[in-house]
Amino acid sequence: MLMRRPTRLSLVAGGLLACLATSVQARVLDLQIDERLVVAGGAHFGERGAYERLRGTVRFSVDPDDSANSAITDITLAPRGESGGVEATANFMVLKPTDTARAAGVGLLEVSNRGGKAALGYFNAAAFSTEPMAAEDFGDGLLMRMGLTLIWVGWQFDVSGAADRLRLHVPVAMEGDQAITGLVRSDWVVDQPATHLDLGHKGHTPYPVADPDDDRNVLYERSGRDATRQVVPRQLWRFAAGEGAAAGPGLTNIAMEGGFRAGRIYELVYVSRDPALVGLGLAAVRDMMSYALYDGSSPFAVSHGIAFGVSQTGRFLRHFLYQGFNRDESDRKVFDGMLIHTAGAGRGSFNHRFGQPSRDAHRFSAFFYPTDLYPFTSQPSRDAVTGRDEGLLDRLASAYRPKVMVTNTGYEYWGRAASLIHSTPSGDRDVAPAPGERIYHLASGQHYVSRRSPDQDHRLLAADGWRGNPLDFLVNLRALLSRLVEWVRDDVAPPASRYPSIETGSLVRSERLAFPDIPGVTLPARPHLAYRADYGPQWGTGIVGKQPPWLGPPFQTLVPQVDGLGNETGGVRNVEIRVPLATYTPWSLREGLPVAGEMRDFTGQLLPLPRTSAAAAQRRDPRPSVEALYAYRAVFTEAVRDAADQLVRDGFLLPEDRDRVMARNQGLWDLIMQRQERAP
Repeated sequence: MLMRRPTRLSLVAGGLLACLATSVQARVLDLQIDERLVVAGGAHFGERGAYERLRGTVRFSVDPDDSANSAITDITLAPRGESGGVEATANFMVLKPTDTARAAGVGLLEVSNRGGKAALGYFNAAAFSTEPMAAEDFGDGLLMRMGLTLIWVGWQFDVSGAADRLRLHVPVAMEGDQAITGLVRSDWVVDQPATHLDLGHKGHTPYPVADPDDDRNVLYERSGRDATRQVVPRQLWRFAAGEGAAAGPGLTNIAMEGGFRAGRIYELVYVSRDPALVGLGLAAVRDMMSYALYDGSSPFAVSHGIAFGVSQTGRFLRHFLYQGFNRDESDRKVFDGMLIHTAGAGRGSFNHRFGQPSRDAHRFSAFFYPTDLYPFTSQPSRDAVTGRDEGLLDRLASAYRPKVMVTNTGYEYWGRAASLIHSTPSGDRDVAPAPGERIYHLASGQHYVSRRSPDQDHRLLAADGWRGNPLDFLVNLRALLSRLVEWVRDDVAPPASRYPSIETGSLVRSERLAFPDIPGVTLPARPHLAYRADYGPQWGTGIVGKQPPWLGPPFQTLVPQVDGLGNETGGVRNVEIRVPLATYTPWSLREGLPVAGEMRDFTGQLLPLPRTSAAAAQRRDPRPSVEALYAYRAVFTEAVRDAADQLVRDGFLLPEDRDRVMARNQGLWDLIMQRQERAP
């Protein structure tokens, strides 16, 4: 197998232990393999043979004086280890062919979303598993049949302590022998009355409370996203110890007299201490891939590297690129390619003091964290309000830029301001992708493919619609990853970008959306807005001084235009949209709030077409009926086959997935044609 030149790091594979390297610039100090097991009962994945699972720990050393690490916030305030560098330790897992000669030489490093593992679920048609071992954990084995080496490594310091989670252990910053303090913010949308609220986001470990009696600890309450904050009197609430076996020590909750009210937003600003070096997560991902690429003694050596990130970790990869981390300490390119999925226009809290990497930003949750940060487009695009003229890739010379595929669903346009990655901040013109970049809009999809299919929900048989959009775009990701591997390894160009544009009229302001007047369906009041936020005068050095931040004018969010059925135009239109039986909205609305029209996070809807023209007229539904579109089931089936064949020709569907698409759409026909339609 062709190998990149070896690094200066000398790592000797000796059973389960690798030796220590002493150079300050050594990235991987040692790698301990605690487990090496053949998976899937030794089954062979075609010509690639059997696969094995390696699991253990890896210790990194990061040189604070190297320019490759200068962007890491507080790197000069961290203690140095015996290696002379700042050290961090992570757990890792690797899946690789047992016979190295059969491997494709391509490493796929999935940046773990909140400590989990998603690649097998996304690409192998498998159930999601954090401990893949049994044959069923590998689904149809696509990634294995491609011969890829799958790599996971902990990068996030604050994930839960569960044994199956990937985690990075990092030092804290100090100013000499003095602890560093600063402001931390937590927020909650309370859907049901509650007595306690966790300081951490989604079960993550929160920063400690420095002094529960500090006057700078303030709790706010408001009735809507943009409503005025009201200070909750200090005597009405208190910090509390965590509840339950999973809770950590110390004050990890707040409690309030009389409880927290449903339908309200609560926001706490408190003083914490001992900020973790969050940005070491960026270096850990970089250095794990660099080790696999350049150290000939790596037990999972590869010749090409691809990164995959979903949602949070798609944003991580955008941040990784923006801060120039695709160049290692030895001045070498790290990732050759990236598949950035459902990141929208975001980056995130991946490298600032008291950063909380789990915090995101949606229309009605996790408000105003450092997520929607200019610049958004890969190529420079001027912000007329601030006068800045920057691009996401400005800090990476062309020699270090990977080939990038960006995929977003309709939800990211509505809920994550995705239009900003290919339009100006003012929304007045399109911005072309960078050379070596492809942008694909997966039309009408929600943030994830609903695992509960409509035929498992019998309520659809007697209802007007189904919350949870089942449009299957995972087949597109399977095809696109295959194309990305070819692009990286063989320089075979993938399909051209497909996304809605201002020029063609397929990307519009939400008030210009031509959505049909479907009975009982209400549009969102507005899409998610990204603001020009002021986090304080030291934000440029990674320190948040204003909590909550001051909000300036929003950037212009645009959304994909729709056809007469309400399905999105432009982008990659799957069989469900080309041969429709329903309207697939990438959005749905929250319930139980004092403000109307706010979107649910992540989730869309399926709105079946009327079965007959008589039913359409009775319901005053402007959409055509199923019988008007397709005289017989055979007509529908033939149209599905033709649409699937076209997607194969266009490069957005693997030939082996044609039957999967056929079966799914025929099943939806049978379900919709059985349902009982309500009178208007």
